[in-house]
Amino acid sequence: MEIEELKYPTGKFKWPTHVSTDSINECISVIENFHALLKTEVENLSDEKLSLIYRPDGWNIQQVVHHCADSHSNAFTRFKLALTEDKPTIKPYLEALWANLSDVTNAPIGWSLEILGGTHKRWVMLMRKMNEADWKKSFIHPEHGRELKLESVVALYAWHCNHHLAHVKQALKYNGKFN
Repeated sequence: MEIEELKYPTGKFKWPTHVSTDSINECISVIENFHALLKTEVENLSDEKLSLIYRPDGWNIQQVVHHCADSHSNAFTRFKLALTEDKPTIKPYLEALWANLSDVTNAPIGWSLEILGGTHKRWVMLMRKMNEADWKKSFIHPEHGRELKLESVVALYAWHCNHHLAHVKQALKYNGKFN
């Protein structure tokens, strides 16, 4: 298998060219279901299984779970900033460095599953109450160098859910081949 296929088992993210109420609702449903799907995959894994990586030089399952909690907490905050401020510039973070901090390498994944569960419940509630004008609100992402509308960002995070769920399944499928 090619390294790009291992990096992007669901394909690379493509910014939507057309956004509809139905496509937004589909994305919200993916985000809503992600916590339960991820929890089912990882909650009973041994430490040995949690240390499996999904590709050469990739993160292990434990790091992926903690990364999702970090990433989605930031996403929820970015949504709230965009909804309450006029095109705020958000603060990016160095996710690869965060993935090696002690709270990722040593903390039980249950802590991040709890964060994801609560964050996703609140985030989904927020999104389901947003109106058409809210979805047009945006933030500036300095790494992308452009304005990102919430109606497109929701698609990014739905993809992110599927992307990392596929990484976990891939790590389990290859069962140590890349460790």
